Amino acid sequence: MIRRGIGRVGRPGVMGTVARTAVIAGTASAVAGGVAHHQQGKEQQAAEAQQEDMEQQQAAQQAAAQPAPDMITQLKELASLRDAGVLTEAEFAAQKAKLLA
Repeated sequence: MIRRGIGRVGRPGVMGTVARTAVIAGTASAVAGGVAHHQQGKEQQAAEAQQEDMEQQQAAQQAAAQPAPDMITQLKELASLRDAGVLTEAEFAAQKAKLLA
């Protein structure tokens, strides 16, 4: 007489089903956590890039708004020459336009 083993043949028992379900649930949880972590990293990089762009724009606006120190010195020299009568108003305006262009 051939003896059968404990449990059913061909299908997993209750413990096998519970174990399989636990493995599937654990895998799904790990994958979902990995995806969420990856998305957070992308969002953080995008926010950092956007902040960097804004800082660069602000720096460019400030640089454009303020003339360079040597330009200011040259404008003061032109004004003093105009005030001294060396340059006419038209010559002063022409030189000023060249500096500011």
